Amino acid sequence: MPTIIRDARAADIPAIFDVRTSVRENHISVEQMATMGITPETIGQALRDEPCIWVAEQDGQIVGFSMGDAADGCLFALFVRPEWEGNGIGRLLMDRAEAFLFLHHQTIWLQTDATTRAAGFYERLGWQRRYVMEGGDTRFEKPRGAGSAAQGAA
Repeated sequence: MPTIIRDARAADIPAIFDVRTSVRENHISVEQMATMGITPETIGQALRDEPCIWVAEQDGQIVGFSMGDAADGCLFALFVRPEWEGNGIGRLLMDRAEAFLFLHHQTIWLQTDATTRAAGFYERLGWQRRYVMEGGDTRFEKPRGAGSAAQGAA
């Protein structure tokens, strides 16, 4: 059955947190997210403010999600359950997030640890390392027209 990418709904919030806490790299607990201000309530508010979170659904199960911040032009999150990695789900979620962010910005950005597999994934999709941010993460940027995630998959 094909993967479905759709706008997240409030009912998806528990599954989104489940996906986020399932990852191997860049793992973070629910408690750690709460100290950062990321709670079911704040995610629910983000959904009410703007359709900025997308989920990947496979056989009725949410297996990944992405989230963008339209005001800032930032890809805030992109995570796929470890058992679903390597199936193109990240690329599909990235396509959706990029399309949304490029509606609002000429150049979009994200930050991540440059030593992770995710950093290589982003580079394969046309994202460019710009500089090291406070705290050690690297800022990646992508200008409009630099190619889509689907093009990077070729």
